[in-house]
Amino acid sequence: MIDAMDKAAGLSTNDAVFSARRFRPEFVEGAELCRISVLQPKIDQGLAPSLRVALAHRMAVLNADQALIAEYSALLAAHDPSAELLALAQGTTDLNEPLATIARHVDLITMTPIEAEASNIAKLAEAGLDNPQIVALSELIAFINFQTRVATGLRLMRSA
Repeated sequence: MIDAMDKAAGLSTNDAVFSARRFRPEFVEGAELCRISVLQPKIDQGLAPSLRVALAHRMAVLNADQALIAEYSALLAAHDPSAELLALAQGTTDLNEPLATIARHVDLITMTPIEAEASNIAKLAEAGLDNPQIVALSELIAFINFQTRVATGLRLMRSA
């Protein structure tokens, strides 16, 4: 079965890279379960799935990953997003709080994680996010950037 990572990498079931991923089925399954848990958690901690998908789209744009941009565009459209969530997804930073602070944090961690400091987490708290929300946001950021890098690596392996 093709999972989201295969789809992002453009793999089909007859690709050697598709088969190679299945040498470690626990990694394939784990990545898919992680994707589901960060985008559609059973308990969203006040970070709605539509916000999560908008942020995933934003990170795909920041990473210039066309396949993930397309995937997250379709997912976002299915949520019937507000104008503000569409602006967030497209990269706007002129947003109401707490979205403006969340957007800056997502951009920082996605583009220049080495510049991140404890004060960046404090800014999220000052914007009104509680600890479970900050953890959930961090998990989302980590997974989407992981997904981008793995999909890019799989595409490179496929083209070799």
